[in-house]
Amino acid sequence: MLSIGAFAQIGQVTHRMLRHWDTAGLLVPAHVDRFTGYRSYDPSQLDRLHRIVALRQLGFGLDDIALILADGVDVGRLTGLLQVRRAEVAQEHEQATARLVDVERRLRLIAKEKVMTSIEIVQKSLPAVRLAARVTVVGAQPEVPGVVGPSFDAVARALAPNQGLLETPIAQYDTGEDGLRVVVGYAYGGDARPGFEIVDLPAVGTAMCAVHHGPVDGIAGSWQALHTEMTERGYVPSGPCRELYVRAEPDHDQSDWVTELQQPVTRA
Repeated sequence: MLSIGAFAQIGQVTHRMLRHWDTAGLLVPAHVDRFTGYRSYDPSQLDRLHRIVALRQLGFGLDDIALILADGVDVGRLTGLLQVRRAEVAQEHEQATARLVDVERRLRLIAKEKVMTSIEIVQKSLPAVRLAARVTVVGAQPEVPGVVGPSFDAVARALAPNQGLLETPIAQYDTGEDGLRVVVGYAYGGDARPGFEIVDLPAVGTAMCAVHHGPVDGIAGSWQALHTEMTERGYVPSGPCRELYVRAEPDHDQSDWVTELQQPVTRA
């Protein structure tokens, strides 16, 4: 018999891990002293220990390991579990590669210009949003400011007097053959009313997002910075961009405004 210390040393695991696996029923000691609770292991259990360690190194959780150990090495089951794990590892590798590219890009920027990046970009998913909105197609970018504000005002009037419906203002911009399609509205879960239409923005799996502080007349520079960094990270736009106006009180100085820029993306 091997003491828990000797068994742990041979298997290069900790006492805590052996106790945890005992509690989980994965590796029960051959003998437990009923007075002291001291655990002892039979040398033949080293094979099971190696299997648990090997499966853990592959990234399997304890539940999956318990299934494998309970049913023996069933080729079909093990193949399925390994295929799932392969997909998980591939995703982890992709994320790690993206992080490495971003770290190297930041190091090059600091070495060249001795400054940090001008805008921070985060990657995240976007939820589906149902909007009470106005939709306008404009022929040129300079026409946009004259559309967005009045459209928000028109939808707000249609939703009055319930001001609680005005907490999530969103604008979406989609370039098409006829011009720029501008969707302006508020997140809304009610019934249709005169004065606006219902527009459903779909969920987005991957988007690059940044924060613009200050007046909207300077937002083009923030969008340009976002797209520059997005391209350097190996992404391209995959859908209409959105602006979420986190703080945009019409009666206040726009220097306090906070807007999140949201660009759906895919790998180039």
